[in-house]
Amino acid sequence: MTLLDVKNLGVSFRTNDGDVNAVNGVSFSVKAGETVALVGESGSGKSQTAFAIMGLLARNGTSTGEITFDGNRIDGLAQSDLNRIRAEEIAMIFQDPMTSLNPYMKISDQMIEVLTLHKGMSKSEALNECVRMLDAVRIPEARARITMYPHEFSGGMRQRIMIAMSLLCGPKLLIADEPTTALDVTVQAQIMDLLSDIRRDFGTAIILITHDLGIVAGACERTIVLYGGQIMETGPTRDIFARPSHPYTLGLLKAVPRLDVDHDILPTIDGEPPNMSALPQGCPFSPRCTFAVDRCASDRPVLSQHGIIHRACHREAEAVK
Repeated sequence: MTLLDVKNLGVSFRTNDGDVNAVNGVSFSVKAGETVALVGESGSGKSQTAFAIMGLLARNGTSTGEITFDGNRIDGLAQSDLNRIRAEEIAMIFQDPMTSLNPYMKISDQMIEVLTLHKGMSKSEALNECVRMLDAVRIPEARARITMYPHEFSGGMRQRIMIAMSLLCGPKLLIADEPTTALDVTVQAQIMDLLSDIRRDFGTAIILITHDLGIVAGACERTIVLYGGQIMETGPTRDIFARPSHPYTLGLLKAVPRLDVDHDILPTIDGEPPNMSALPQGCPFSPRCTFAVDRCASDRPVLSQHGIIHRACHREAEAVK
């Protein structure tokens, strides 16, 4: 069953230098209990897509298109209705847990507030539920540590606390925006294992936003590759990793260190990301693409099906090498 359906999403920001088009015609869906990755370089539109879904765009931002959640349109809802959905049905984990947690409040006060406000629990009931949730995300000695302040926890533990807070109301969809940023590789693996357990134990669908394809391989069923605010390629993660069909996807994969390959210098994608206020007329990746042909500069490709993969590319070959 489709839980989230995004159709032709556009996000733009009005600035003193003109409009910036951060997302341009993005369409995708997420099934109940599914894990989907949004990947791409910084500035590709990943986070703004998530913010549009959550109704959290900056004041100078506007969105177009349709966003349907659990069968109901949620784009354009009143703030009060969005607050209820954000509290009870869609949760989001942000990049830096230290800036998401109030440094002046104990963890217990911040977590209890969620349940007393949205679930009508008493403080004692809420405290017990918060401890249970901290245990679920593997915070050691949760009952003793819940009265500590955010700065008394490590970065990985703060991220676990944010995950626990996001799950307090039992959301159907969890959006994790770069949840492993600034964490060492061991803690990254623990956080990804935790997200996998959450999906299994709670049946929560997850959208994982990242620029690192290395952490996607074992965690996500489907991958959506964004560039210039547009979808370049989408399909089952295993197929995209085994046989990438878009040059941009190939570039991202080559930049991931591998144990079975000797790397003196990791390959990089030449050039710079596009200017989002003046996107190329054709494919946004064409100025950096070594496979580009003449029509790539003038004719913007549409997302079309090539076997099990959907891609936006003028090349006829099924895969790039």
